[in-house]
Amino acid sequence: MYRKLKAWHEAPIMAISTKLLDISAEVADALAAGRPVVALESTIITHGMPWPDNSSMAGAVEDIVRDEGVVPATIAVMEGRLRVGLSGDERHALAQAEGVMKLSRADLGFALAMGRTGGTTVAATMIGAHLAGINVFATGGIGGVHKGAEKSFDISADLDELASTPVIVVSAGAKAILDIEKTLEVLETRGVPVVGFETDIMPAFWSRHSPYPAPLRLDTPEDIARFQMTREVLGITGGMLVANPLPAEDEIPADEMAGYIAAAQAEASAKGVTGKAVTPFLLSHIEQLTGGRSLATNIALVKNNARLAARIARAMARP
Repeated sequence: MYRKLKAWHEAPIMAISTKLLDISAEVADALAAGRPVVALESTIITHGMPWPDNSSMAGAVEDIVRDEGVVPATIAVMEGRLRVGLSGDERHALAQAEGVMKLSRADLGFALAMGRTGGTTVAATMIGAHLAGINVFATGGIGGVHKGAEKSFDISADLDELASTPVIVVSAGAKAILDIEKTLEVLETRGVPVVGFETDIMPAFWSRHSPYPAPLRLDTPEDIARFQMTREVLGITGGMLVANPLPAEDEIPADEMAGYIAAAQAEASAKGVTGKAVTPFLLSHIEQLTGGRSLATNIALVKNNARLAARIARAMARP
């Protein structure tokens, strides 16, 4: 069951037609009552993991958010509707769907206009979250500057979205298949705060440490919430990236991952994989090379991020 917001003119950005957006009753009720909600992406379901791991992972992540006293809102496009909050049946259907688009800012409107189904990337999930009035979002890792971008110009729209859309994004850093150093430079240029949670070193997705320092550090969810609310008072637009290292017992050391990543990138280059297909190809190939270890680590870090995001959302919701 889905409900419409009571007053769309009170939405945080330009009003959107109710013909395009559905907010689940659970999410709508929480938002109306000022209770905390955490947005969750769906590309990890549609393009990040195989069936049935994707479906069980999505359910487990929602359970973690609920255990923290927060309402989860998985966001996806289904048959031309932007859904904010999916039922269990809808998650299962999405996890098994074929011909699903991978949606970012550029093609979100296309999928809605053409009645398509798609998983939302970080950028598209931020858009959906902001339209619904959700200010905290948990993901695995953000997109960023791909290696060799000086020739390919392959830079994720996630970075520009972080610069313009006021949503806190909790991740394990940028995906380790990317050029983390250049990704940090672009975020700095765009004015996006990058906060290491309980760390002075940027995590590298599957690994707790990269070679690069975290630009900022905060050690409590309450401090992260205070930082974002202060930015809002100052009239500073845009979001914030929280880099949350996964637990030590779940990581794959960065030195070991470097070999798997190099091999996967060489294979992608040999096969001419480009554009949106690059990340899913690399993640799938790395899973094969690691004998499934990278998938288990991916699931662990998503759960870890969901837990922290829920705690930040609780802090943001306090009067």
